[in-house]
Amino acid sequence: MSKETINISRRGFVEKTATTFAGISIVPGVFLHQVANAKPADQPATADNRWGMLIDTNKCASGCTACVSACNEENGIKTSDHPNHDNQTTTQQWIRKVKLRDKQTGHVVSLPMMCQHCEHPPCVDVCPTGASMKRADGIVMVDRHICIGCRYCMMACPYKARSFAHETVEDPKEYAPRGKGTVESCTLCVHRVDEGGTPACVEACNEAEHGAMIFGDLKDPNSAISQELKKHGGKQIRADLGLNTGVRYQGI
Repeated sequence: MSKETINISRRGFVEKTATTFAGISIVPGVFLHQVANAKPADQPATADNRWGMLIDTNKCASGCTACVSACNEENGIKTSDHPNHDNQTTTQQWIRKVKLRDKQTGHVVSLPMMCQHCEHPPCVDVCPTGASMKRADGIVMVDRHICIGCRYCMMACPYKARSFAHETVEDPKEYAPRGKGTVESCTLCVHRVDEGGTPACVEACNEAEHGAMIFGDLKDPNSAISQELKKHGGKQIRADLGLNTGVRYQGI
């Protein structure tokens, strides 16, 4: 079989998959719905909103991982180390705690890092199948029906916010289906947002009485996140890239 024939066959498979994915199950008993229809049919995601998050690193305790644990529990993520081609280990996480150190002063801050939900997401630009996509309301997601596991999006993300499902997913959540061989990342708990709720990480942070995370509509001048940004500002990580992230930080 010629190389040209192989490429044509592969493209045909991807195109066919993209048009028939509505009824495919990536794990037994769990069926995905078209990502663009995550909201009820009569309440589509619109550009009237742009969901975002503001994180105050001054309130984020270095030893606290409440947000990470809540994310894992909410989305059915059971982290496990898996060796990669460099014989190192990769941990599957949608959110992780990292430390930033100022080389001049030695000052260290701890902060949660997740998908930054960019207005101009590099992951979407490089995806060959359209699996990486951005909703009209700014939430960046992965359509696992047409993700072929190439991991170009992982290489393109400057925040290392995406992970690859190496192993079979056990006991997946119906509202957060996941599957082996696909890329995944923070969705801002879209299933909660579409019902008028807040992400699990924000809820956990408030329950831990840290209050370091604020979620809301960046386009609503009266929202708590917009009011806080107006009063005290917020910074983007790698603002020089011009991605206009939906996640902002204070204290960095």
